Amino acid sequence: MTRKTITLQMASFALAAALPLCAAAQTTPAERHHIAQRKGNQQQRIGQGVRSGQLTPGETRHLEGQERGINQEERGMRSQDNGHLTSQDRHTLARQQNQESPRIYRDKHNNRTDPGVPPAR
Repeated sequence: MTRKTITLQMASFALAAALPLCAAAQTTPAERHHIAQRKGNQQQRIGQGVRSGQLTPGETRHLEGQERGINQEERGMRSQDNGHLTSQDRHTLARQQNQESPRIYRDKHNNRTDPGVPPAR
């Protein structure tokens, strides 16, 4: 074997070994759907709280700021990996969303209401 053949074989082997790692680091369509679905559900919960008057303007501003921060962090994570999320990124985002969910519930059920929204009949 020539030196060129050995080098090509080594390069092919290295590429073949790296491909599964690259694929594992990318976000699948199902995972993207889950992240987007979770984000949408939390936005709907906040919107419902605003419409019903369960969230005050200050609570809404705070919750929306938290959601905006999670979204900005997701964009930053994606920009570092060509539009993809690593499994660690997905874990971090899920943890942040898990922390935000009880805050939404707490703010909606703390008996503070927006005086500008008439009570539901």
